[in-house]
Amino acid sequence: MTRKKQKKVGRLAMRHEGSFWNAYYALSDTMDGAILLGSIQMRFVAHEKRKNQFMTLMQEAVSDMLTDITGERPTWPDGPTVAPPHERAGHS
Repeated sequence: MTRKKQKKVGRLAMRHEGSFWNAYYALSDTMDGAILLGSIQMRFVAHEKRKNQFMTLMQEAVSDMLTDITGERPTWPDGPTVAPPHERAGHS
C-alpha cells in the first residue's frame, strides 16, 4: 500500500487578543488573509479541559472546511506548536 505524500495547506492559529482567545485558519507562514473561525472569552478557557475542548472544536471546523474544499479529511500530525517569533506580539 502506498501512502500519499501529505502537503501542509495551512494551520489553526490561536491568538489571545484582548479578553478573547481567537481561532484563525491561516496559511503556514503568515497571518495575512487569516479566516476568523471562532472566539471565546479567556475566562472560559482558563481551565485546561475547556481550553482543549475549544481547540478540538476549532480543529474540527478547519477539518470540515478543508474536506469540503479538497474532498479529503486533513490530518494533524504535528500537534500544537509555538507561533513564530514575528507573530508573538503579546495581547492585542
